[in-house]
Amino acid sequence: MASRRFRENCEKLDLSKVYGVQDAMQTLKGLRAAKFDETVEVVARLGVDPKKSDQMVRGAVSLPHGLGKEIRVIVFAEGDAADAAREAGALEVGGDELGDKVAGGWTDFDVVIAHPAMMRVVGKLGRTLGPQGKMPSPKSGTVTPDVAKATAEFMAGKVEFRVDSGGNVHVPVGKLSFSAEQLTENATTFLDFVQTLRPPSAKGHYMRNICVSSSMGPGLKIVYAH
Repeated sequence: MASRRFRENCEKLDLSKVYGVQDAMQTLKGLRAAKFDETVEVVARLGVDPKKSDQMVRGAVSLPHGLGKEIRVIVFAEGDAADAAREAGALEVGGDELGDKVAGGWTDFDVVIAHPAMMRVVGKLGRTLGPQGKMPSPKSGTVTPDVAKATAEFMAGKVEFRVDSGGNVHVPVGKLSFSAEQLTENATTFLDFVQTLRPPSAKGHYMRNICVSSSMGPGLKIVYAH
């Protein structure tokens, strides 16, 4: 059952209205908020068939204003690369022993980065990491020789995403305490990047529906002008 706050917020809005990105962010900030700093998320439904490998949309993008929260990164690396990842602030760094820990059920982290030489370990963790969307990939920048640089980027607000079975991509773009301008710049950066990933085989309209919402708030439809 919807909360009283949610119902009150819905009553203030014309939910059929389509907003510009900044107008939507200003509207969200004007609603009655929860008692915690809510996350603002953008969801875009794409005109792709995710069952077709050549229409899989996946990537990672650095948001100019970060996410407003601590991002926990673990790194599979050895030697100098491992030392560099630790200096960059990784939560945990390791090889086989870290793989065993994750395989045992430990998933208290947000991003997994792997040196290419460590995919022999990470490749065995697909059943654990895959369903959570945390499996490292060269396309998303999480399989890389420069694990320290990747660690720093993701901790600073780089977000990874991939299209789901319904053809949707979604990412957090900050906190409700951010300014409307900061949220707008983060959201536009994400949408601009998704636009560059349009598969050549995708037919018709690519960005079909876009919605923005806060953790406990109603969704607002937005129009993306590019």
